[in-house]
Amino acid sequence: MVQNLGQFTLKNVQGEARRGQLVTHHGAIETPVFMPVGTKATVKAMLPEELKALGAQIILGNTYHLHLRPGEDIIEELGGLHKFMNWHGPILTDSGGFQVFSLSQLRTLTEEGVTFRSHLDGSKYFISPEKSMEIQMKLGADIIMAFDECPPYPSTEEDIRKSMELTYRWLVRSKDAMTRPESLLFGIVQGGLFEKSRRESLEQITSVDLPGYALGGVSVGEPIPLMHEIVYKTAPYMPKNKPRYLMGVGTPIDLIMCVDAGIDMFDCVLPTRVARNGTLFTWQGKVSIKREQYKRDPKPLDEECDCYTCKHYSRAYLRHTFLSGEIISSRLNTIHNLYFYAELMKRARAAIEENRWVSFKNDCLTRFVRSDSDQDKKN
Repeated sequence: MVQNLGQFTLKNVQGEARRGQLVTHHGAIETPVFMPVGTKATVKAMLPEELKALGAQIILGNTYHLHLRPGEDIIEELGGLHKFMNWHGPILTDSGGFQVFSLSQLRTLTEEGVTFRSHLDGSKYFISPEKSMEIQMKLGADIIMAFDECPPYPSTEEDIRKSMELTYRWLVRSKDAMTRPESLLFGIVQGGLFEKSRRESLEQITSVDLPGYALGGVSVGEPIPLMHEIVYKTAPYMPKNKPRYLMGVGTPIDLIMCVDAGIDMFDCVLPTRVARNGTLFTWQGKVSIKREQYKRDPKPLDEECDCYTCKHYSRAYLRHTFLSGEIISSRLNTIHNLYFYAELMKRARAAIEENRWVSFKNDCLTRFVRSDSDQDKKN
């Protein structure tokens, strides 16, 4: 067993922004951190060695998708998720709870769990808190998320209350089902966009002693300013000696704002998904590489970036390969976006540690907000 497994150490704090370290079975994670999403045991277009080289510390796998295909029993038989996908760093697996939300037309929700039909072939499955824990333990994840219900936006206060109380009962069952000592169980705070409900859910979830806690039920269709507001009103009240994880967020602006609110961990499909659609994040803001203005542009995508893509290829080449539908376009664009996210978090860690967080935050927001405004004028 790893010494000090689950220990979270705060190295410095500026305002609510935190610089920390979490010890997992497959290594320590320096926070704040962004986790690339490897839904089906692969981060799309990327080799594990490339992920490590660009600065990724921990990646995320999807319980629902891996349960359907190839199945947790096969992955366990082949040595667990780390060996299966050749990633030897920490892995976090979500609980399948978000799919309960996103597959609302294909599922039936009860106190016991969720019966749903596969989006692949319509076959029937059932996931309960106990089943979710079983799947994730067989996968062998370092961080396991408790099974929860994620209410849609908008929802009534009554529906939010029912959801958060069910999430609490499922958390208790999730903890009782845990038998793998190498895995760290995180609980998930719900409560919608109601501050009172969030605080009540936070009290419920943190009454169960766990290695870490997450904020769920955000970035589900609500206006972005409302998401930022509820994070600012909730995160500072989460346990100070445990890691705080914001699920499914987001843009570079979101990350900076939510680090400022006290969040330590993030995941989102955004940087890899938009990379494949030709949108790239730079220190000057967003770039849509398909634009005519880059047709003859010999400059690197981002002159402040040291990623493989920026050191070896021009904007003109990136535009050409994207418009030509070449596979290398997805690879080069994804390498850049994930490097940018890793570097953003690396610089954030350094800024907090060196007591210059406020100036770093303001510089990032000036760059990124101005770019988004310029993009809106062009569209």
